[in-house]
Amino acid sequence: MAQLRTLPAHAAHGKIRHLQDMVVQIDGKQARLARGAQVRDAHNRILVPTAIPAGSIVRYTINPQGEIAAVWLLTAHEAAQLPAPAK
Repeated sequence: MAQLRTLPAHAAHGKIRHLQDMVVQIDGKQARLARGAQVRDAHNRILVPTAIPAGSIVRYTINPQGEIAAVWLLTAHEAAQLPAPAK
């Protein structure tokens, strides 16, 4: 049975890749993962940051310190629901 997951409405979206340790790049901008940040794959399993596939489409939240607090790798269906990029 598939698990239903609800992503926060305020979560931003972009393309991610892991750089080193707790540092990732989202849409070309370097960002730090917060302590205890959770990265979840398309099946909602927790990943270590080094296991993030480069170029994955994600939704993510940022904590008050400006660090990435949570990341969800999107399924093809979830990615298709995202708004078109601004021109």
